[in-house]
Amino acid sequence: MRKILIIGSGKSTSYLLKYLLDKSTSENIFITVGDLNIENAKKLIGNHNNANAITLDVFDKSSRIEAVKNADIVVSMLPARFHIEVAKDCITYKKHMVTASYVSPEMQALDDYAKANGLVLMNEIGVDPGIDHMSAMQVLDRIRDHGGNVILFESFTGGLVAPESDNNLWNYKFTWNPRNVVTAGQGGAAKFLQEGTYKYIPYNRLFRRTEFLDIDGFGRFEAYANRDSLKYQSVYGLDTIKTLYRGTMRRVGFSRAWNIFVTLGMTDDSYIMDGSENMTYRDFVNAFLPYSPSDSVELKLRHQLKIDQDDIVWDKLVELDIFSSEKHVELKKATPAEILQKILMDSWTLSENDKDMIVMYHKFGYEKDGKKYQIDANMVVVGDDQTYTAMAKTVGLPVAIATLAILNGKIKTPGVQIPISKEVYQPILTELASFGINFNEKEVPYLGYNPLNN
Repeated sequence: MRKILIIGSGKSTSYLLKYLLDKSTSENIFITVGDLNIENAKKLIGNHNNANAITLDVFDKSSRIEAVKNADIVVSMLPARFHIEVAKDCITYKKHMVTASYVSPEMQALDDYAKANGLVLMNEIGVDPGIDHMSAMQVLDRIRDHGGNVILFESFTGGLVAPESDNNLWNYKFTWNPRNVVTAGQGGAAKFLQEGTYKYIPYNRLFRRTEFLDIDGFGRFEAYANRDSLKYQSVYGLDTIKTLYRGTMRRVGFSRAWNIFVTLGMTDDSYIMDGSENMTYRDFVNAFLPYSPSDSVELKLRHQLKIDQDDIVWDKLVELDIFSSEKHVELKKATPAEILQKILMDSWTLSENDKDMIVMYHKFGYEKDGKKYQIDANMVVVGDDQTYTAMAKTVGLPVAIATLAILNGKIKTPGVQIPISKEVYQPILTELASFGINFNEKEVPYLGYNPLNN
């Protein structure tokens, strides 16, 4: 049998494993899942004859090499920073490799070696990055193939809570890594193109410069700018484009309330708060406010940030119980961002019966024969339960489909790459549609760039 090694069995492996297990007999494959903690893998595999779980420490070189040598293709579902040693082993022992993570400089440095050995090292084949690349390139290539000149491209993705599980004032719950949510947008100004002009939004203004989006059947959303909207400009073949903007989606009102935390400094991850383990949630909030022997924490915060008592933003803060003198941080040497994350996880962790939702939206503007046109495309995927989530589905299925396609020689162009070629995206998008992951496209009057409002 042909052997697939999957390293890592976190939350996004459920659909990945299910897809491969369902095809294991017809495709003559055996799946080995390696992880330090294999309980989740064992649960997902069950008693299937064509799979097993092994304890694997990616930092144990000998056991890692042994596992890689025994495979025909390797799927790394580890955190991005851990891929590189696995990738080097794959080069050494001539194994293809698939990851859902961004291409790091260290990974890109292996490109010549991969090509010399005829190996495919596929990266960014999850949802974002992944499905965003493939769905965008499919439309961009179609426009260009028909003689159009692309002048505008906007793209937005959000990992959100499904409408039936949306029961808090923030209209939000953690569906992925909470730390990434808390620290989103930091590390420099957001950069994008608007009508041929470079634009920048510093972090302290990021969540007050949002764009409204309407998705048929799901209502209105807002989006804030990603840090670097121009990262894929050349990769997508958009060097002459006038407007290029990428962002993250939330429900309307989230960003205005989140900006309270940014303004106070609660999302800062650069320093440690002394005595954090002894703080109450109320102490934490008070640490960012002026001293006053007579005014309450609530009054000081409202006065400092000019929040009216009947403002919905105030209700959102109260809902999080951040003024509690009973709840304690209980984190030693914690940064503000780490403490805020703990507080938010009290309220925003998905409950057992909650469902998540992935929303993606693209806007394409192009010129042809002297006229301007616009295509809007959106995708919405709702999870089934806490194991088979929308996030696991949209990350795991593209990884699984790509893995089998590489193994079967349907994807064969070697090198370190992302899924932007027709060889890759056409068959994967076609198969994803059979799982309900598809885009609704419509031609609309050309509106041009939608100015960041709100």
